[in-house]
Order: sequence, then C-alpha cells, then structure tokens
Amino acid sequence: MSIIIKPIISEKATNETEKRNRYSFYVKPTANKIEIKNAVEKMFNVTVNGVRTMVYAPDVKVKYTKKGLQTGKSNKMKKAIIDIQEGQTIDIFGNN
Repeated sequence: MSIIIKPIISEKATNETEKRNRYSFYVKPTANKIEIKNAVEKMFNVTVNGVRTMVYAPDVKVKYTKKGLQTGKSNKMKKAIIDIQEGQTIDIFGNN
C-alpha cells in the first residue's frame, strides 16, 4: 500500500504550486519524512529538496437525539508539503 493517499487540490495548495514549486499531499499518519521523500521521488521521478509535515487531530462531533447523546469523530490526518527542485513539475491531473 502506498504512503501517499491523494494530492490536496485547494486554492491555497494550487497557489503554492504555481509560485513556490511546492506540492501538498495527504499521507499515512505513520509515515515519516524520509519515507515520504522516497515515495514521491519514486512515484513522480523528481528530486525532493524538502518535506514538511502537519498532523491534524480528529474532529469530534456531538448530536443530541431522542436516544440521548451521540458522539463520533473523524479520522486523524497527516499532510505533507513537498519542495521539489527548480524546473521540475509533478503532473497531478494526468495531463501529459
């Protein structure tokens, strides 16, 4: 199973891609920076200059229903921002 789950497609992430050559991905919460770097280099054939990671805690949600208090939470997420070498690109959308 791959370490990289999916790319992050948002206005902020696209702006970072266009201006600073940084790409954002959701990754496995157990992956470290070295594993993420090796996975990106192998998957996209680019040279990675740096990796920054962020771990987001699960969101806890509470509902008041007829049966009482119902609680639930989302999954823990980890994001990675990848700096790649100048002049190289990653084709996220598959448009060769």
